[in-house]
Amino acid sequence: MLSYFNINTTFIMISPTLKLSVGLLIFLTVLSCNPDENNGPGGAPFNGVSHPRILLLEGEEEGIKNNIATNATWKKMHYAIMKKSNALLGEPLLERIQTGRRLLSISRECLKRVFYLSYSYRITGDEKYALRAEKEMVNVSQFSDWNPSHFLDVAEMTMAVAIGYDWLYDMLSEESREIIRAAILEGINLSYNSDYNWFLKATHNWNQVCNAGIVYGALAIAEHYPDLAQKTIDRALETVPLAMHDYQPQGAYPEGYAYWGYGTTFNVMLLSALEKAMIDDNGLTESPGFLETAGFLENMTGTTSNSYNWGDCGSTTGSLNPAMFWLAKQNNDPSLLWVEKGYLEEPDYSRFTGNRLLPAIMIWGKDIPLEAIAEPTAKVWMGQGANPVYLARTSWNDPNGIYLGFKAGSASVNHGHMDIGSFIMESDGVRWAMDFGSQDYYSLESKGIKLFGTTQDAQRWTVFRLNNYVHNTLTVDGMLQQVKGYAKIDKNSDNENFSYALSDLSTVYDGELSSITRGVGIVESSYVVVRDELVTLDKNSSVRWVMLTPAEVTLNGDNTATLTKDGKTLQLQVQSPANVTLQTWSTQPTTDYDAPNPGTILVGFELDVAANTDQVIQVALVPEKAIGKVEFLGKSLAEW
Repeated sequence: MLSYFNINTTFIMISPTLKLSVGLLIFLTVLSCNPDENNGPGGAPFNGVSHPRILLLEGEEEGIKNNIATNATWKKMHYAIMKKSNALLGEPLLERIQTGRRLLSISRECLKRVFYLSYSYRITGDEKYALRAEKEMVNVSQFSDWNPSHFLDVAEMTMAVAIGYDWLYDMLSEESREIIRAAILEGINLSYNSDYNWFLKATHNWNQVCNAGIVYGALAIAEHYPDLAQKTIDRALETVPLAMHDYQPQGAYPEGYAYWGYGTTFNVMLLSALEKAMIDDNGLTESPGFLETAGFLENMTGTTSNSYNWGDCGSTTGSLNPAMFWLAKQNNDPSLLWVEKGYLEEPDYSRFTGNRLLPAIMIWGKDIPLEAIAEPTAKVWMGQGANPVYLARTSWNDPNGIYLGFKAGSASVNHGHMDIGSFIMESDGVRWAMDFGSQDYYSLESKGIKLFGTTQDAQRWTVFRLNNYVHNTLTVDGMLQQVKGYAKIDKNSDNENFSYALSDLSTVYDGELSSITRGVGIVESSYVVVRDELVTLDKNSSVRWVMLTPAEVTLNGDNTATLTKDGKTLQLQVQSPANVTLQTWSTQPTTDYDAPNPGTILVGFELDVAANTDQVIQVALVPEKAIGKVEFLGKSLAEW
């Protein structure tokens, strides 16, 4: 349990497991012994804004209530949140149960509970929601600690209790306020401990999430600790740009779809909170590539409504992203919400309530007329950056259309895989060429796998789903792709007759090939072509071309294979070289730590290429309606 001591009537919470430095103790004492300078009366304004000051100011509930009363979609979303809140009333209070090195699942559940319950109170005025949220906050505030060694846990828990403390301030008892405020203060102070605050130098989602969570804490108790609050906000404004830099130049998020939903959403939570608290964000909103990232996410959903799940994205299931509503408003472009609009047309909203930040959609979406959301005009999106991507489709409204996703980049990127040059492909409502995404972290870490190394010999690359052997790319002589390598999109086109992208992958195969360039494209909106032009080194090489698929595969013996799934057909045609032997490989694990991969198979071929030889490999992926109508696309990549 947490213990408390009192200095000049200010309660400071100390975990028995927390080793406070002498400097930090002095810092806390100085804060507490200068009440005139650092402590303000409860509920006093900070920067001119009283409680509630985070995200939704007093009186702004009326806009949400009006939407609920006049719009069937927002009414349905409101009731989904309320239904979840009502279910939470009967749940047992959270326990401090750590899974491996993480308390994160508990922190996230707390954030969901407090946000949902606080929203329900503010919209309905029913005190039962506030009282239950108060119990949740007091309960977690008395945990022994919030697991600072994995600081995401502290950040999300701090955000949780900060929202409840701020939104329910007038409903909380003074005793509860003191307990919660002390817990928030400890969360903030831990972020100044060099043992835990490495996130300040991170260029990925940890920076965004941790800074956002701690700033929420600072805003919540700012009238009591204005100097500390300002210092914490200023620190975030100085350090968050390290992570936001990775959106440059066009908005492609290096960590992929799922981590976009994490890092970008918390980044938006931060910017939105600063805006409501009337704090200048020092131009962060206009950071190059940040507003453009809405286009990235929109195009990362295919014609099957599943996401392009490269990297450590655990599932292809697409999801409603509240942050897209904030981004669409900032861009003044409702068409960025075309995919979100599709989710809002689903009959059942219950699956959305797994999102702990879902109530934010009621805030960010309240001023956007849903009827103004039009179909996007562009069918191709390309973004450079640490993990460049090319995303193309033949239609935004035809579920049978073709979707092609292609990525370059580097395996060294946070949460990256050895998937450089890989692609996915959909047509006729089926994802034919797929990506496994990631495996559950704990399932690997519990078996002793050191999962997050990024050196060439890191244990990470022994995990089946993470190396190049199982991705839709090339493997040379059974070797891994080179972690130090990097590939950009060298050329691309959005021409409807032939949209394509090219990438020189040579550095990714350094020491394996003299050079290699891959091109992928959609030809005449009818089929997909994948072309590789490679040159071997001064030695014979074995090159393996594979595609991962959930379909049943029939090898036809004539350079073609027939793929069938859900009553639909796709033909894989090897157009060059003229004679290859197509084969399949099992995707079942051979270790005790790799996850099973039921219902999937690898299809492709192996090619022996002589030393110092130019070799062209070209494969066409032909939907059923185009079978028999495809001619060999004889253009070299230089002619594309």
